Amino acid sequence: MDRVFEIPEEPSVEPISSLEEDVIRGTNPRFTFPFGILFSTFLYCGEAASALYMVRIYRKNSETYWMAYTFSFFMFSSIMVQLTLIFVHRDLAKDKPLSLFMHLILLGPVIRCLEAMIKYLTLWKKGGQEEPYVSLTRKKMLINGEEVLIEWEVGHSIRTLAMHRSAYKRMSQIQAFLGSVPQLTCQLYVTLISAEVPVGRAVLIVFSLISVTYGATLCNMLAIQIKYDEYKIRLGPLEVLCITIWRTLEITSRLMILVLFSATLKLKAVPFLLLNFLIILFEPWVKFWRSGAHMPNNIEKNFSRLGTLVVLISVTVLYAGINFSCWSALQLKLADSDLVEKGQNWGHMGLHYSVRLLENVIMVLVFKFFGVKVLLNYCHFLIALQLIIAYLISIGFMLLFFQYLHPLRSLFTHNVVDYLHCVCCYQHPRGRVENSEPSIDAEARQSIV
Repeated sequence: MDRVFEIPEEPSVEPISSLEEDVIRGTNPRFTFPFGILFSTFLYCGEAASALYMVRIYRKNSETYWMAYTFSFFMFSSIMVQLTLIFVHRDLAKDKPLSLFMHLILLGPVIRCLEAMIKYLTLWKKGGQEEPYVSLTRKKMLINGEEVLIEWEVGHSIRTLAMHRSAYKRMSQIQAFLGSVPQLTCQLYVTLISAEVPVGRAVLIVFSLISVTYGATLCNMLAIQIKYDEYKIRLGPLEVLCITIWRTLEITSRLMILVLFSATLKLKAVPFLLLNFLIILFEPWVKFWRSGAHMPNNIEKNFSRLGTLVVLISVTVLYAGINFSCWSALQLKLADSDLVEKGQNWGHMGLHYSVRLLENVIMVLVFKFFGVKVLLNYCHFLIALQLIIAYLISIGFMLLFFQYLHPLRSLFTHNVVDYLHCVCCYQHPRGRVENSEPSIDAEARQSIV
């Protein structure tokens, strides 16, 4: 999808006198401590430990049903995390029995984190003096509103650290949307119907919520990097804060609405939720079949047709998992080798949030009028109103980001205000034209008279 060997730090630019040249020579990128790798590993280990602890508690209390769900969500996400790291690092073509064994016992993120830390410490002991570069990287940057092409050298250690960062970003998304989202929904549901919050379940809920928020924030950052792969992008603290607030409100309100809806209708809610997920899952494949395009064969040069199909199915499942709980910030395009639509599709974003808002309102109304046995000590109307308001506020932060805080908003042919103006005022110009025609006829009649 996007380039694996991305450089995490913005290169410094040599004097402005070289701006007249086609390419500016940048200094070597700085190496920084891999905080993201360490944090992703911490979330993985914390969620795994708390999930296994809750499995033990459920088994001790003879709650087989909840034990099976908790263990299944943990195992599925853990296996997908191992496969993701193996795929990004291409371990199957290398002789690394220790790494493969650690992945086999579901501790692959731990050994990968140690590898990244060792690589960082080795480079730090050298005083940041990298060995001769192994590749050149070119990216565009916006300097004073003008596009400038910058080229800099990339050493082996820096490139290895960049690969680790790229792998852990994808791992965090897999863990968040294929593991933490269903795990968080399940634990919130159990808490709601049992009206008690033991310490172990509270810890698991906290880890899952942090993992989901972190994964959704990374989803936005990766979406920007994929769409504008030729540009060097760096998000500031204000932009990251806006994305985090947007995603936190969007996901928490959406999941709470799903939990309340499920607790109200019990098993009757399963067909609705399953149909919702299946529509999202098969939408890219329906578009692919209707387009008559061929399956891309250059996703990975060593992949067979079966391997390519497995990758496409895995990406589609992840895409459906993301869109079920929040906006994916990307539109999947299976006929393309990059697998995503590069353009900024305002219509797709508007359709997603319109449908999700309608769904949330319907589920909240179901909870309001039929949830008589849920949360008896609280006002259902107040809970429903707060959840809808929280979702609307998240949409407001989303519009704020794209209108004012997007790092490459100057490249948009149309921004959010233009799109809203086009949608809201589409009928107005046509009405003015129609209203103007009688006046022209009247002037013609007056001139004839």
